[in-house]
Amino acid sequence: MQYQVIDVFSDKLYAGNPAGVCLLEKWLPDNILQLIAAENNLSETAFLVKQKGYYDLRWFTPTLEVDLCGHATIASAFVLFDEAESAADELKFKTMSGVMAVTRRDNLLYLDFPSRPVAPCPAYPCFEKALGFKPVSTYKAADFLALADSEDIIRGVKPDFGILKNIKAEAGLDDDNFGVIVTAKGVDCDFVSRFFAPNAGVDEDPVTGRAHCSLIPFWSGRLNKKIMFARQLSKRGGVIFCEDHGGRVKIGGNAVRYLKGTINI
Repeated sequence: MQYQVIDVFSDKLYAGNPAGVCLLEKWLPDNILQLIAAENNLSETAFLVKQKGYYDLRWFTPTLEVDLCGHATIASAFVLFDEAESAADELKFKTMSGVMAVTRRDNLLYLDFPSRPVAPCPAYPCFEKALGFKPVSTYKAADFLALADSEDIIRGVKPDFGILKNIKAEAGLDDDNFGVIVTAKGVDCDFVSRFFAPNAGVDEDPVTGRAHCSLIPFWSGRLNKKIMFARQLSKRGGVIFCEDHGGRVKIGGNAVRYLKGTINI
């Protein structure tokens, strides 16, 4: 099986968020897909099967399948645009969260994803204990969102992941497919964020398209802006070009290939 690793939301290697991309002729059993993702040990591995006019796409962390992943979708599009779909300007993917598109524009790859606006939620005790700061306010959509007073707070967060996992019990959640976004207004950008998902086997995701499905409408409303520029302040770091289109969001970024090889099954 062809396998590639693409660094996404960066124009240079060893930055952004690496995603595995596996091109399949047909679907393998789910347990094999999960074993491959665990062996790759990246935050997400994307698996694709070509159909007529689109690609089936699924995303796996090292421990489970997730319903939405931005950087691994851009990574998949990067591989296809560079090879099998070099003449195309747009690609469509059928996923657990509906049909997604990726387009090439201004030397960037743009995701067209569903917007996931957040609603206020309780400030569960483990937020402050695990994150080391008291959020200004807390929210939830698919993931939790904790607002901080400053970029410096976001940059300095050192989570206690053991405590952070307790949000599942405190919030009465049924599964592990969620994360915790921390965010604040940016100094040299519109907003900054980080993303933690220890229950899904990813302590900190370097740069997270999925999180921006909520961050974009959240900050669009607060800043009264439809086009924004954001940074994710993980160790690897990444830059995200954001557009709010109401029920949809556009999430743009660069991508660069790190590895190309073969997986023996």
